[in-house]
Amino acid sequence: MKRARVIGTGSYLPEKVLTNYDLETMVDTTNEWILARTGIEERRIAAPDQATSDMATIAAQRALEAANVDPEEIDLIVVGTITGDYPWPATACIVQHNLGASNAYAYDLSAACSGFVYALSCASDFLQAGRGKKALVIGAETFTRIVDWTDRNTCVLFGDGAGAVLLEAQDGPAGVQSVHLHSDGSYLELLYQPGFGARNQATQKGLDERLHTLRMQGNEVFKVAVRSLTEVSQEAMAANDVTSADVDLFIPHQANRRILEATAKRLTLKEHQCVINVQKYGNTSGATIPIAIDEAVRDGRLKENDLVLLAAFGGGFTWGSALIRW
Repeated sequence: MKRARVIGTGSYLPEKVLTNYDLETMVDTTNEWILARTGIEERRIAAPDQATSDMATIAAQRALEAANVDPEEIDLIVVGTITGDYPWPATACIVQHNLGASNAYAYDLSAACSGFVYALSCASDFLQAGRGKKALVIGAETFTRIVDWTDRNTCVLFGDGAGAVLLEAQDGPAGVQSVHLHSDGSYLELLYQPGFGARNQATQKGLDERLHTLRMQGNEVFKVAVRSLTEVSQEAMAANDVTSADVDLFIPHQANRRILEATAKRLTLKEHQCVINVQKYGNTSGATIPIAIDEAVRDGRLKENDLVLLAAFGGGFTWGSALIRW
């Protein structure tokens, strides 16, 4: 049976580091307050001349280099992002041009913080259907461009970055075992960006009201996130007849350390099974999982034949999981 196997990974984090102590000078908060509620110590901020496609391109190049694959071998590029360079065209098209991946078609996928898992599902299905041999799946965000830096409840959470995985269709047991996706639009106003789109167009009034920045009701999001991440992780394990004891690494969306720890506890996962880097990078939305995957590969935690469980939750609401045999 053909499966989509990860043959290369890459990531990129901007050079600028914004610490909790830096935030103390910008908004009414403290390092202790942020740490207690989020577990975040610092986050990365894109340079003024950096856009999502720039970071996505570097992450993708690193994934290609890791696999020793030429860009012209790529058949598909999917970028999970909600902070693309432009409303349109797709950031993936810019990445395709930057890479010189002349034989690939490319598109963006908007599922907020679940964007990478959703994109992985699309690419995996594409390869399993025999419609290509290699696909790049990228999660990339310049999320700090839509943060309200006067809102201490949200501005402390987010950072910028990009991660990528290169998939190849291969026979054998390794690769993506299954993906499970869900959404519920009734939760829209708990986590969303009001403007600027067809409903709230760009006006001076809208700018004054900062409609281009995100809105979040953190306590309510927390409750639904923990429940959804737990249930969708259990769904992936049940579909493949495995238990939490069989999982070598759990790599969840890095939203908030309290969410991650609560989810891991419900899944009866041990600390050594969980990949957590939210303390270093904050919430980079659709980029968190591929960044964490790349780190785990490069530091030796993620090894051949490991069973890897991914889980994500984001605005929409959207949520999903994937089980991968490395």
